[in-house]
Amino acid sequence: MKKSSFIALIMGTVSGVLFALGMCMALLPEWDAFMEGVIFGAVGIALGIITAIVWCKMEHKALPKLNTKNVLRTVYAVIACLVLGVGMCMCLVWEQIVWGTLVGLLGIVMLIALIPMIKGIR
Repeated sequence: MKKSSFIALIMGTVSGVLFALGMCMALLPEWDAFMEGVIFGAVGIALGIITAIVWCKMEHKALPKLNTKNVLRTVYAVIACLVLGVGMCMCLVWEQIVWGTLVGLLGIVMLIALIPMIKGIR
């Protein structure tokens, strides 16, 4: 494993954990930690952005361009993640196992479709 990949792995894991913990703190009323959760979530997002910048610098690659195609891919990825999350909520919170499983599978298929969308098919 290259040094840049290892550092990106560690930083990405820490940023993901901070973001997830922040969202739990903010969205679970039992925890009563909304403001702290927002702060943790924001720190997780910031560290994720810093991780991408550090990895690009270590790999001597340019940052991704901000064009329409990349913005649409990002919007699609966010929608796919939300569909997967709704499927999980349907199963775990609303106790609609069959429909939740189907919606979750749709979200997984949408996320898998990102691979040919970004890499292309040759």
